[in-house]
Amino acid sequence: MTDDCVRGDASDPGYSNSELAAATTDSLQLFLNEIGRYPLLTAQEEVELAKRIERGEAAAKERMINSNLRLVVSIAKRYQGHGLSLLDLIQEGVLGLIRAVEKFDWRRGFKFSTYATWWIRQAVQRGVQNRSRVIRVPVHVAELERRASRTERELTGKLGRDPTEEEVAAAASIPLEKLRHAREAVRTLSSLDRPIGEDGSATMGDLIAASDDDPAAELALSLEGDALKRALESLSPTQQRILELRFGLSGDDPISLQKAGEELGLTRERAKQLERSALEQLARNRELLEDRAA
Repeated sequence: MTDDCVRGDASDPGYSNSELAAATTDSLQLFLNEIGRYPLLTAQEEVELAKRIERGEAAAKERMINSNLRLVVSIAKRYQGHGLSLLDLIQEGVLGLIRAVEKFDWRRGFKFSTYATWWIRQAVQRGVQNRSRVIRVPVHVAELERRASRTERELTGKLGRDPTEEEVAAAASIPLEKLRHAREAVRTLSSLDRPIGEDGSATMGDLIAASDDDPAAELALSLEGDALKRALESLSPTQQRILELRFGLSGDDPISLQKAGEELGLTRERAKQLERSALEQLARNRELLEDRAA
């Protein structure tokens, strides 16, 4: 299947709005119909294709990609409503799938779909992130969020701890529900670019998913079953939970550092420190973990 089958020509500025909508719908339906032609692979077929891909067989790579496009659609559907159409989300997911096919190591003994899921989710999330950066937050909503954040910082200094949402709302004279709605809107549209941490040198978007080039994160995410369990056993319970939440190792979608910290009763900075120490520990033990997983 070629990329044209997904992208179509709906971006032509000569189309009317109704024609664009119809072209997008037609392209999506064509893509969905097309992927139904490719049967799912057995575990043995995945291994055989992976070996052929290692030998540079383009046909094997194409078949591995086409046979896993259903997975892309399934994951892409979860991210609807965040500024990208389903077709755009699928396009982003296909890029992640291609990367997974290129990096898959059949020798580890885990299912390709498990390995590919993270790469697809990461690609889709980044697509949403990039889209979010060009959407403007309504002025009144942004102002309310700034007011609440300023109050939150003041309360943190006075109380010596992170204030609750109720305490922030009361101190800022903002109805609790209104505060929650505003913060949700800001998180959805612009929090990926908002500086976080004490020095403000990083953004939430930088920390939502691990870098493609982070070997420790890749190791944590590429193990499955007993191998993953053994890898996590080298960490403290809190470190284990941080990685499970951040990278979706328990089967759930990855979440931000802020949300992971909230679930564990930690500040964002502390959650960040724990994540970094856990990944560094996995990196130090990389060779040992690979030997044990073999």
